[in-house]
Amino acid sequence: MESSSAASGGSTRREATRQKLYEAAVTLIAEQGFSATTVDEIAERAGVAKGTVYYNFASKSVLFEELLRHGVGLLTASLREAAERTARDGGGKVDALDAMIRAGLVFIDRYPAFTQLYVAELWRTNRAWQSTLMVVRQEAVAVVEGVLREGVDNGEFSDEIDVPLTAAALVGMVLVAALDWKSFQPERSLDDVHAALSRLLQGRVSGSR
Repeated sequence: MESSSAASGGSTRREATRQKLYEAAVTLIAEQGFSATTVDEIAERAGVAKGTVYYNFASKSVLFEELLRHGVGLLTASLREAAERTARDGGGKVDALDAMIRAGLVFIDRYPAFTQLYVAELWRTNRAWQSTLMVVRQEAVAVVEGVLREGVDNGEFSDEIDVPLTAAALVGMVLVAALDWKSFQPERSLDDVHAALSRLLQGRVSGSR
């Protein structure tokens, strides 16, 4: 999973190493689960020494926690950029939500293993990283909440909308629809899935007929 910004010198090399470890960890954990995945396997898959894993992360749990933080951070950044780009282009709040739906689908299409892990972890409450997961989840949902609130304030959306719940529902819709797409309807294109979700958005959130 690529970082959204690049540093220089040693920081760049360390970031590159961490990227390899993220990629190795997400692939292995998606394949065989967190408990069954060992640090040795992560190091081997990443092509680094075991000590390199511990140099970058104190433990396997810390690595996974940082993986979640990193991945959801990328998703949040892509949602925010979609909303900002729509605003620059003069689009309305429905347009911004639609652009965010597409951005979410593009992210999931690029990182399906991470998305699978993220959704699975949302249902678990006994993990050491649960508090971190809730924080980063809320950061992603908050981007959608912001667009909804602005739409309510300018009259584009009904003031009867439950903003927090609607934002969570929209994010959840994209996650679940995309996982169904990848698992059971892989023959569909990203454009097909986006079009279906876009029609749902237009009918249910904006109130269009």
